[in-house]
Amino acid sequence: MKIKEITFTALMAAVCCILAPISVPIGPVPVSLVVLAALLCVFAIGTRLGTVAFTIFLLLGAAGMPVFSGWQGGIGKLAGPTGGYLIGCIPLILIAGAFITISEKRKGALKYVIQALGLAIGVLVCYALGTAWFMIESGSDLMTSLTLCVLPFLPFDAIKIAIAMIVGNPLRVALSKADLMHYGAKA
Repeated sequence: MKIKEITFTALMAAVCCILAPISVPIGPVPVSLVVLAALLCVFAIGTRLGTVAFTIFLLLGAAGMPVFSGWQGGIGKLAGPTGGYLIGCIPLILIAGAFITISEKRKGALKYVIQALGLAIGVLVCYALGTAWFMIESGSDLMTSLTLCVLPFLPFDAIKIAIAMIVGNPLRVALSKADLMHYGAKA
């Protein structure tokens, strides 16, 4: 990795550490900004580096740094009922990144439709992994888990997707024009 890639990766890991703890408890799974942080990673530094930055965030939290929702940390948070949603952000980044890369070859509204679709699919995969883990950890059935852990979050995550696209696209263009980031096959 080049020095600027290391710097931007560390910066985005720090952004995750700042955004992710901000949460509102509404049940067993809080509304937090972790999905927004993951999406901003992929927009800002690409799929590969975004995945690395988010993994660093997860490792810092697992080591006990208070970077998870409610300013908590520790391996117990990852292994607990909500850990699947945190870990589910890795495939979210991979899926979102693939769609963002595809969208860059398009112009106009189609570009944003492709991005929104990819981000939504990524969030749904995150929901699926997180809900499966929640069911295992809590012993809840599927309908209870969906009612507690997915349905209340749909509007919030739709807003996070919109914010990520509104902030992420100009950020991506600015970093590329400034020759700070390159979003080719390696991004």
